[in-house]
Amino acid sequence: MKFHATPLPGVVVVEPTVFEDARGFFMETYHAPRFAAAGVRLPFVQDNHTRSVKGTLRGLHFQVTRPQGKLVRVVAGEVFDVAVDLRRGAPTFARWHGQVLSAENRLQIYIPPGFAHGFCVLSDTADVLYKCTDVYDPQGDRSIRWDDPAIGIDWPVMEPILSPKDAAAPTLDAYDGDLFPYAGPETP
Repeated sequence: MKFHATPLPGVVVVEPTVFEDARGFFMETYHAPRFAAAGVRLPFVQDNHTRSVKGTLRGLHFQVTRPQGKLVRVVAGEVFDVAVDLRRGAPTFARWHGQVLSAENRLQIYIPPGFAHGFCVLSDTADVLYKCTDVYDPQGDRSIRWDDPAIGIDWPVMEPILSPKDAAAPTLDAYDGDLFPYAGPETP
């Protein structure tokens, strides 16, 4: 298993070691001691699975009262996955990192608490699995507009399919104190 740093501190791309033969393949998708050695030490407490059609954009989502770290992977299809730093005062505040995740490349991305997350589907359909470091909290659930010019994500879709919630999401500047403090070089 290899861990690749990204320009956003704490956001890590995980490249599993894959063992293939005539029967198929085997790979470890999570190994607590290896993840801890790479700086991912939070326990995972909830697993989610979503299936979406081509052009669907989910996000940008985050929770303020129970921030979630997410370990994201695609088991069918292909997505463009995005993390946005929401830690006020961080040198990378409002910057984003995008990564293509697919069943073929088998990459994963870890997005720590304090970041928003979203993805758009590039294939006909995509099944996305993600582990969360905290449970879903509807009262603390927030969204940021997918095409917020203050963030400037270069999405590979022009007219995405959005949920009503995501279509009505406010821009980043609507969140005065409802973001995360920056506590130094480590992520929250």
